[in-house]
Amino acid sequence: MNNGYLPIGRFARLCRLSVKQLRHYDDLGLLAPAHVDPDNGYRYYRPGQAREALLIGLLRSLDVPLAEVGRVLAGEDGVLGGVRDRMEADLARRRRTLATLDRVLADGLPRADVTLVREPARRVVMVREVADQEEIGAVTSACVARLIEATGPPKIPLIGLFPLDLSQRVEVAVAAETPDGPDLLPGGVYASATHIGPYDQVALTGHALFACVGDHGHTPIGPLREVYVSDPTTTPAEQLVTHLMIKLEDSE
Repeated sequence: MNNGYLPIGRFARLCRLSVKQLRHYDDLGLLAPAHVDPDNGYRYYRPGQAREALLIGLLRSLDVPLAEVGRVLAGEDGVLGGVRDRMEADLARRRRTLATLDRVLADGLPRADVTLVREPARRVVMVREVADQEEIGAVTSACVARLIEATGPPKIPLIGLFPLDLSQRVEVAVAAETPDGPDLLPGGVYASATHIGPYDQVALTGHALFACVGDHGHTPIGPLREVYVSDPTTTPAEQLVTHLMIKLEDSE
């Protein structure tokens, strides 16, 4: 047949796409052929569809996800800006990861001086929020903001609370000690280590803390506490002090 149609192979070459890609885009509803032969299922396209096919190829070359490509084709505003924001956030995360790796390369595998401390029970005001694994840092900052909004600027230290079991979705919390706080943080014997440096490198000290707890045969029970004793608005990131604490089940 002709009727101005291009068979899928010729159309694929025109648009610099593969036949497999065109079939996939058809299955997703992004780019349907102009005609499908009812006898053999062969797909045909109009030359005028090339512009849309090329646009799909361009957006995919820029790592725009197919779901967002569909929204762009539908004429939705602001889609590409949102994609860029997510890429920027991912790039920032990768830079933080690279900085942490550089620290391991420079200083070796994580080590920390771990001590046992007896903590009293503390009355606190607390805010909680559920987060995906990759959002824990941002959600913790959001909890701090909510705590400040609810109580006014709290006195340092603040206490971050993180579960030991890291499933895809976890509850994080930030607390501030106050005599009449509605929540109670339990006392007991805790293994404690001090991290000095950026918050996004706290996991290095956390690794060393848990390794030491395991080496001594203790059983940790959650949540992990991060006690932020520095004011990040006035303290350089490299000088931030954070105490990591984990309660030990067998050291009461």
